[in-house]
Amino acid sequence: MSEQRVVLVTGGNRGIGRSIAERFVREGYRVAVTARSGEGPDGTLTVRADVTDAAAIDAAFTEVEEKLGPIEIVVANAGITKDTLLLRMSEDDFDSVIATNLGGTFRVVKRASKGMLRARFGRVILISSVVGLYGSAGQINYSASKSALVGFARSLTRELGSRGITANVVAPGFIETDMTAELPEDTQKQYKANIPAGRFASPDEVAGVVTWLAGDDAAYISGAVIPVDGGLGMGH
Repeated sequence: MSEQRVVLVTGGNRGIGRSIAERFVREGYRVAVTARSGEGPDGTLTVRADVTDAAAIDAAFTEVEEKLGPIEIVVANAGITKDTLLLRMSEDDFDSVIATNLGGTFRVVKRASKGMLRARFGRVILISSVVGLYGSAGQINYSASKSALVGFARSLTRELGSRGITANVVAPGFIETDMTAELPEDTQKQYKANIPAGRFASPDEVAGVVTWLAGDDAAYISGAVIPVDGGLGMGH
């Protein structure tokens, strides 16, 4: 069954989103990604969309539906950061991060839910972060937007859980990406000292959890927060 399912990954042109899209392709799904610029990985359909624009989201969904079929799995991954301490954080620093990370999820999932309700099947997977529940100095806007996804998934589960639709949150910790590679070696050592696993994750370790949640084995899991953080955020 899974081979026929259509997946949309927002922000699937780089980082964790790209790895998630690649993993779905490898597992035989039909995969589309949204990107503001750049292209998704080989084997995916790339559609242009800014998640802060509801009309653009609607057009992107319509294009995917026409070319691949109804979207049954949505991975809300698109996100931005504008890190700075609270006292220096501007209104725009706060509003733009919330509008993309939380508002973008709202727009994408609202549009996706229409098709899922018709199909009486859906998988909503929201990509949060360890800092959503653990906290992080300089990231009040980002961590607030990411912790909000937990309430979002749980409320969605109560609304749509009886229709064959699940909604779950994946909370990655430190992942080996271009961003972490640029950190000074001492900083990397310091971060790794706080992680029981003693290392950063590969993006594919996050992608594997996401594809598992999308599959039949996770049909009875909803409203869950699954950390992929090497034990960093335990108990949060």
